[in-house]
Amino acid sequence: MMPFTADTLPGPLAQPFFIKALIASILVALVCGVTGCLVILRKMSFLGDAISHAMIAGVAAGYLTMKLIFGIEAHAPAMLFGALIAAILTVGLIHFVSSVSRIKDDTAIGIMYTGVFALGVVMVSLFREHIHIDLMHFIMGDVLAISDGDILLSALVSAGVLTLILLFFRHFQAAAFDPVMAAAIGIPVGLVHGALTLCVSLVVVVGVGMVGVILVVGLLITPAATAYLLTDRLDRMMLLSALFAASGAVCGLFLAYALDVAGGGAIMLFLTFQFVLVLMVAPQHGILTRYVQKLRHLPQDITEDILADLFRKDPAGIAPAKLLNTAGSRVRLGRALRLLEEEDLIRQDPGSVRLTEKGRKAALKIRRSHRIWESYLAHAGMDEEQIHPKAHELEHMKDPEILRRLDDLLGHPMTDPHGSEIPQDPCLHQAGTLFSASLLRPGQKAILREIPPSLAHQLRPGEGLFLTSRDEMGEIWNFRLDNAAPLALDHGMADALVVEMDADTRRDCENNF
Repeated sequence: MMPFTADTLPGPLAQPFFIKALIASILVALVCGVTGCLVILRKMSFLGDAISHAMIAGVAAGYLTMKLIFGIEAHAPAMLFGALIAAILTVGLIHFVSSVSRIKDDTAIGIMYTGVFALGVVMVSLFREHIHIDLMHFIMGDVLAISDGDILLSALVSAGVLTLILLFFRHFQAAAFDPVMAAAIGIPVGLVHGALTLCVSLVVVVGVGMVGVILVVGLLITPAATAYLLTDRLDRMMLLSALFAASGAVCGLFLAYALDVAGGGAIMLFLTFQFVLVLMVAPQHGILTRYVQKLRHLPQDITEDILADLFRKDPAGIAPAKLLNTAGSRVRLGRALRLLEEEDLIRQDPGSVRLTEKGRKAALKIRRSHRIWESYLAHAGMDEEQIHPKAHELEHMKDPEILRRLDDLLGHPMTDPHGSEIPQDPCLHQAGTLFSASLLRPGQKAILREIPPSLAHQLRPGEGLFLTSRDEMGEIWNFRLDNAAPLALDHGMADALVVEMDADTRRDCENNF
């Protein structure tokens, strides 16, 4: 049996430098993915960009300090410490400028990070005999040149940041979603924000060495944004972001090796590819998904128009082809009929479509809404030719409260401007439903339930109340009591009487329906 050695591994896995790059990339990608979720929720993306650009000044200062004071070449911990100082200084300057002036945070970030970045470039140029930093390496990164010290640094930073986020996850979560609420329940929001800024600074510092200043923000943001398209829960978002980041790092490195291109660019290219792919096919927020849902979406207006058309043409049933003009197309008609049948509003027989009892009630509500709107538009003075088409648009606004107010405003009309009957609200026919006596129609009887003080001397609860007629103007309700005594009430008094439909009247209404 062949012994397992590096030479037996395929392709790039046989190269020690590639293995180092793979380990460091996965470590940095994992911590960037998790931390990036909090960055997105706190809307700190530009802050990460500022920190990454400010690093060069800190690195240069650390390098210069080690060289001039201690006489030795700078190493990773010294440059990390200098980068952290520069990052914290940059964040402090941004906060200072935005708090003492009318300059907003986004403008302050643009001013400060470019200023500190320029300071770093000048320092590197001015002390070039002491500072040996490859600006191109700093800007573009070189993940395939990762050293053992870089791996150790990445491991320590990743472990520290992930541990901090895990221990104080609830604090970070509350402060990210609702800082005001978090402060109200005693969470030190300022301290949590400072801890997150520290985490971002550490992550950016170790990420710059892998993908460079320009791409480190993408490594921090892109996996988190990809996960954000798939879930609304922070814990799942962090897990998915870590998976996207790690897979992007691994696949990006193999792509870089295969194409012989810069590792940082290949990693970011693959992360961007992941984002675009998820953006297209995400179950809820994907572009293609929303497009398909839009194609499948059937406007409520169409289904309601079909119900109204069925009710108007032949409640006992008509051929589906007669509804084609209402639906607009055969595809829409088929989908609408399936949807209405699922909701038990219609029944489909071979060559025929008919309304169910539930569908008839729904269609009756649509007709009632249409004719109330017609009455209101006529009352408002709209041109007679425009009343019907406008009411056809408004009839789908069947909010019970809106219709109740319109009906009351119009004095509870029984016919529309064309003389057609306005259907009575079928809800009044249900046992136990209490309503104003003004909603009764001539020939209907109700039982008194609540009586205003002004009528208490001549009426009593439980007494029958029969509406004989309304005057020609519809402003007087003529009732007859059980003892045959007449009772004439105006609109306001009829509204004040609360009644329940008599059982016999309710039965007649249901039968006539």
